[in-house]
Amino acid sequence: MILRYTIFYVADVAATLDFYERAFDLQRAFLHDSGDYGELATGETKLAFSSLTLMRQLGKSPGTPDAAAPVFEVAFETTDVRAAYDRAVAAGAAPVQPPRDEPWGQTTSYVSDPNGYLVEICSVVQLPNAG
Repeated sequence: MILRYTIFYVADVAATLDFYERAFDLQRAFLHDSGDYGELATGETKLAFSSLTLMRQLGKSPGTPDAAAPVFEVAFETTDVRAAYDRAVAAGAAPVQPPRDEPWGQTTSYVSDPNGYLVEICSVVQLPNAG
């Protein structure tokens, strides 16, 4: 198996795509004519958004995301965490944690998207050598 999609449930798919394009410099791959589903180009795994309306029509009851009490996060890796963090905040992301250097050799920062989802902006993890 492969991980194909990560799908966020949001009130406004088009507005969310617009935000992620501005905040994280991602490219829109697809927005369905109904406006109920869209995807961003992020490599092998698609970052997708489905409307709360559609999910309710499908018999689901999506919860409300809360960046202060997250149950997951999505992470974007970059070579310039500070610039990416500043860009995201300028685009409307709520600051959660400014960039900081972690003891394991990575720089991390966190913001919340307008829907309340936690987003990490980080550098490459410097893994120890295998031998």
